[in-house]
Amino acid sequence: MGLWTLLLLPLAVAEQHLGRTDFTYQLPHTSAVVVNLKGQRWRRSAHINIDSVKTLEADGDRRGQDLVGASLAIDTLPDNGTNVVEDYHKYYVSRSYGPSDSRTKDLWVNFSKVDKDKVKVHGILSNTHRQASRLILSFDFPFYGHYLRQITIATGGFIFTGDVVHRMLTATQYIAPLMANFDPSYSRNSTIRYFDNGTAFVVQWDKVYLPDREDIGSFTFQAMLCHEGRIVFSYKDVPITVTQINSSDHPVKVGLSDAFLIDQVDSQASDVQRRTVYEYHRVEMDMTVIKSNSAFEFTPVSMCLQHQSCNACVN
Repeated sequence: MGLWTLLLLPLAVAEQHLGRTDFTYQLPHTSAVVVNLKGQRWRRSAHINIDSVKTLEADGDRRGQDLVGASLAIDTLPDNGTNVVEDYHKYYVSRSYGPSDSRTKDLWVNFSKVDKDKVKVHGILSNTHRQASRLILSFDFPFYGHYLRQITIATGGFIFTGDVVHRMLTATQYIAPLMANFDPSYSRNSTIRYFDNGTAFVVQWDKVYLPDREDIGSFTFQAMLCHEGRIVFSYKDVPITVTQINSSDHPVKVGLSDAFLIDQVDSQASDVQRRTVYEYHRVEMDMTVIKSNSAFEFTPVSMCLQHQSCNACVN
């Protein structure tokens, strides 16, 4: 049976950054409750690291994780020069492309060949560590069937998709091509750039380094959000196997996650209101296949929220 993760945030903490565009994010240390889908409480702790909830993290090598617990249909194509692997998740179908597949090159967006007026270098994110910045898209992006117009880009290799911006961004509600402890401030050559042409938004973590691991070289990768809901992770330079990245100082994740929020009054203090974040689904990709010149492509499964009528949904 799958599990939900509840991230309990004091309302003041959850909302304190709403008026700010740029802010520092922290790792998720807060109170938490873990329940199963029937609502039975399993565990409660005054202070728990959300990322330590084992039911949502990889236990050994896996190609993907569907939170509802169903087995994934994985179709590894014959060894004929391509490295395409397809996973069927509840909300998305993902495909993995290796260096020898032509699709990998097609999915990489070369910023030097697009309209330069639309390419922006984020000055703050390119010169800080564990910083995040809120951006407005030029189009409505469907994520898990609901539409986003604002997203939050983090220096740590991921996009936060939640409406309520809080400091514990790594816990849930993310699009993570390579979430890790990247520090763009280490090198003048490190930048976070983005591009929006009205039908696609691309953010590139360019030549970013891991603290205390600068000797291994820099990472360059992208996340692309398309207006029809497709998501692409592209990797140009990955100097080491991703599973070798230390996760003790920062979560290391690759995949998607979504949640919903409920405001609640604290049962022990009626004057305290808490905002509860329920993570209902997560897709975890196989990090062992990530290498230079590889890519993941996520295609959304059609859902009722995308249709205007019951008849359109059924048909």
